[in-house]
Amino acid sequence: MIFLSDYDMRLAQDLVAGIDLWINTPRRPWEACGTSGMKILANGGLNFSELDGWWAEAYDSGVGWAIGDRREHGEDLAWDATEAQEMYSILENEIIPMFYERSGGKTPSRWIARVRESMARLTPEFSASRTIRDYTVSYYLPAALSYKSRSEDGQRLAQSIVAWKMDIEKHWESLRFGRTTTEHHSGQRSFRIEVFVGSLSPDSIRVELYADAHDQTVGALHPMDRCGDCESSVGSLVYLSTISATRPVTDYTARIVPFHPGAVLPLEAPQFLWQR
Repeated sequence: MIFLSDYDMRLAQDLVAGIDLWINTPRRPWEACGTSGMKILANGGLNFSELDGWWAEAYDSGVGWAIGDRREHGEDLAWDATEAQEMYSILENEIIPMFYERSGGKTPSRWIARVRESMARLTPEFSASRTIRDYTVSYYLPAALSYKSRSEDGQRLAQSIVAWKMDIEKHWESLRFGRTTTEHHSGQRSFRIEVFVGSLSPDSIRVELYADAHDQTVGALHPMDRCGDCESSVGSLVYLSTISATRPVTDYTARIVPFHPGAVLPLEAPQFLWQR
């Protein structure tokens, strides 16, 4: 093991210029990005790294190799050992044989084919140009438009958001859940939840059903609709949602979140109230 102190762009340039295979093995989710792995693309190197940072987005089997299962395992030493064994196995059985394969001449044709695929597909997508484009389209322009809309008409929208935030902060503790009932019919599951909004306006919140991702199941988020004519306990409102019954009812938890059509959420109002 060699420790490189003061690792900077100049040292990175020297490294990536002469590397055939770049291996990066952080513990998920601690890789912020992995820009060095991007730099080797233009130099004809291939990546073999943990599915974290940029490689979680870029990887498929045609452009490199991967370590891990896209999940977080904390500081599990047994999982570290599992990933180490996986890394050595792929190196010994796939990567090294492919690099030294010289059938029909002196050129490792399968290796070069993968290098070309990596350069052609990944270099345009993982570059400073793409970064600037994504930030401009996804953040800078929307932020500029938001500032413009909040500044118009005597800052009416901005003042509305400030008043809403103050109301949320002042009265959030008055929210609470009431009774929850579920029904299962025709492959659908119906949820009925009572919510006591206290001093808050019902228009300033949203009620949602949330389910975590686990095993082979993706996460799910379902908004609930307020029922205006449902019978309920005194002082409560009723929220309804009907979803597919493909998951057990115990997977779902109701939650209340702030809502304002002009606010950036959850950045401007990070409160959550989970049903217990």
